[in-house]
Amino acid sequence: MEAKLIWFDSFGAKSSCTLVTTPNLKILIDPGVAIMHPSFPASWEDKERWTIEGRNKIISALQKADIVIVSHYHWDHFIPDRFDLYYNKTLFIKNPNEYINDSQRERAFEFFKGLLGEELRIRKGRKKKYKDLAEELNSINLDFGDYNPRRKELLEKGRKWFEKRAENWSGYEKIKDGKYKRLEIVYPEGKTFKIKGVKLKFSNPLFHGIEYSRTGWVFWTLIEYKGYKVLHSSDVNGPIIEDYADWIIDENPDFIILDGPMTYMLGYTLNLINFNRVLQNVKRIIEECDFEILIWDHHLPREKRFRERTKEVWELAKKLNKKVLTASEFQLGKKPIVEQV
Repeated sequence: MEAKLIWFDSFGAKSSCTLVTTPNLKILIDPGVAIMHPSFPASWEDKERWTIEGRNKIISALQKADIVIVSHYHWDHFIPDRFDLYYNKTLFIKNPNEYINDSQRERAFEFFKGLLGEELRIRKGRKKKYKDLAEELNSINLDFGDYNPRRKELLEKGRKWFEKRAENWSGYEKIKDGKYKRLEIVYPEGKTFKIKGVKLKFSNPLFHGIEYSRTGWVFWTLIEYKGYKVLHSSDVNGPIIEDYADWIIDENPDFIILDGPMTYMLGYTLNLINFNRVLQNVKRIIEECDFEILIWDHHLPREKRFRERTKEVWELAKKLNKKVLTASEFQLGKKPIVEQV
């Protein structure tokens, strides 16, 4: 089994697109790309060029894939305007009917309408009890000292936000999965599949960042073939949440594709408490997993100081002789674009 990193942030445009190939299957994860933010230290022309180059490479990979996995509906994780690229494939895609915020639900609905046209099967919403997955996390009970009263307040607000989201999900028109004429749609969260000797295991919905992150939910993907495991974390932002690090350690993958924290947002949407959680969680993964390669990239190499800010992780990897690399270092043998400009 081979994992090829098609496009990542370290290549110059936002993405975490990965192609996993076995003798009988080509599995493409998160085939999307988006242009870098205004503060990224490069010209608009360069950022646009990298985005176009990334899109072209992702389209080429999509044309070859048998299975396409879309972990959520941010633009850097799926191509929303080339529906033909998904035909004659099995699409394992984030459930658009639940554990989703309003903006991603709107994007998902538009995507499914374009993808399926008149074939789109919809049923009316109905009342349903949705489990608050945050309540199952051990991290909910963590005490951060002086920050703890503020954390309790934020968690309480988060629970109320979740309850409102759950009310919305009950009222949604439900987009049905299943076999359509030109493709098959599967909502995979919390499920495991066996296809042509390949095991595909998907997490339950995970927060895109901290507990009750308003950014929504994602899922990670574990692909196993003949005992070799590749894990793609999607957008868990570090991971920030300790339970997510525990799950990765329990799976003990051989090849880990882990997205990093948004260091360019440090002090804004990412505070120092949660940033330190990320560092400790990644260090635990490095210490306790027997991986061959750990790719730490998406979200991370978006500003020049990313390596300095996270130096204790890189230093630990070096000390333990563990291979922790950005995508460009692994796939291209080059430093990330942000360290070149």
